[in-house]
Amino acid sequence: MAGTRQAVVSDAAPKAIGPYSQAIRAGSLLFLAGQIPLDPATGALVAGDVAAQTHRVMQNLKAVLEAAGASFDAVVKTTIYLADLADFKAVNEVYGSYFTPPAPARATIQVARLPLDARVEIDAIALIS
Repeated sequence: MAGTRQAVVSDAAPKAIGPYSQAIRAGSLLFLAGQIPLDPATGALVAGDVAAQTHRVMQNLKAVLEAAGASFDAVVKTTIYLADLADFKAVNEVYGSYFTPPAPARATIQVARLPLDARVEIDAIALIS
């Protein structure tokens, strides 16, 4: 028997730029699509360094979590995609400021390129009630 999937949408996060949902709720799990540093108001990449981009990514994830009635405390797993692994320290500092212990499980991967030439993208899985 197939489970039910429900899309979660937030106007406070960028609209999807392809055929995907901002998040999908499947039972007690919430799967958040990767967020890049798009300003939800303009749809443009935010200006600034990788730290500024990471703050925008985290704010976009927060908006989608809140639309599902959740917060960063519900996140159990993330994946960080970096255009340059040399940005790891700066991204890690910003990322870490959004979580309280215990931090979620995480993987960090350097990729050849990200959408719109962003420097960072982060996706997440959260538990929700």
